[in-house]
Amino acid sequence: MSDIETMSRQERINAYWKENNRLIAILLIIWFSVAYIPPLFVNQLNQISIAGFPLGYYFGSQFSLVVFVILIFYYAYAMNKLDAKYHLKDRDK
Repeated sequence: MSDIETMSRQERINAYWKENNRLIAILLIIWFSVAYIPPLFVNQLNQISIAGFPLGYYFGSQFSLVVFVILIFYYAYAMNKLDAKYHLKDRDK
């Protein structure tokens, strides 16, 4: 029998939110890094050109958006796994 199955409902909820907050913090760090660090180095990145466009352009217009979408899907996937781990589905409310 795992520890989660022996926990009370309130203990499961507390552990669930602790893991959820940890996941959110990690994803926010990634989001912040992708959104705010590349502009700091745009002059250096623009010295590299891909298909006639500066690399800074790709980071701002393509790369960051792709990373944001990946973060959204990963968060949904991770939350579904977390819900199942702690046996906390929407119907348990």
